[in-house]
Amino acid sequence: MDSIAQRLSAAGTNNALELRGVTKMFGALAALTDITLSVKPGERRAVLGSNGAGKTTLFNCITGDFLPSSGTIRLFGEDVTEFPPQERIRRGLRRTYQISALFPGLTVRDNVYLACRGVSRGRFSFIRPRFNDPLVQAAENLIEAVHLTGVIDRLVAELSYGQQRQLEIALALAGAPRFILFDEPAAGLSPTERAELVEILTSLPTHFGFIIIEHDMDVALRVVESVTMMHNGRIFKEGTPQEIESDPEVQELYLGGGHG
Repeated sequence: MDSIAQRLSAAGTNNALELRGVTKMFGALAALTDITLSVKPGERRAVLGSNGAGKTTLFNCITGDFLPSSGTIRLFGEDVTEFPPQERIRRGLRRTYQISALFPGLTVRDNVYLACRGVSRGRFSFIRPRFNDPLVQAAENLIEAVHLTGVIDRLVAELSYGQQRQLEIALALAGAPRFILFDEPAAGLSPTERAELVEILTSLPTHFGFIIIEHDMDVALRVVESVTMMHNGRIFKEGTPQEIESDPEVQELYLGGGHG
């Protein structure tokens, strides 16, 4: 009876993303245990934790790359627990990956155009785009949003590593997504590139909600309003960036007690 009431209650919420009791087993190993998490539309949340905390497995369950062993996942009120990744994409979910998925032999413009085309109704058309194609304009707007207008006609293979990570954000923004998962976007970036990443993420339109998993707490805490700390596949703490940063248990476990 409780579980039925719980499901009805969850169905009536207006959260962008809602996980209830999500567990993921790999044989006898519990990668995630009873994860319950709610993110409101437009909310920006960091999921932090050391290696092995379960952050990437959590993302894989949200995107449909892994199906949870138990529990439910809702996207804007719809139960998507059993949906394949492409169905979640059609409902507005996007994700960046730690490993680049770009086309190095194409230009920045062509990469973003193809991403816009791939989530459009005309994605199977072989007609070459005209200069006034709305998808061309949409691609140029996204390129501007991630500060790459100056290299718009450069081959991706010629970009710096930081510029390629910026391009991945543009691809995730293609097709008017409703919610985005950013997977370690600051990994491997220089201090200057990290500052630019913070500027890009904080400048996104306010209706874009996202979750960012990140090792660099200084980046993560500057671009979000709420934080979920994970440890050994479980939620360990939740709070504002200020609460998490000043929490003695968090400092002991993740920051070595010396993070100011």
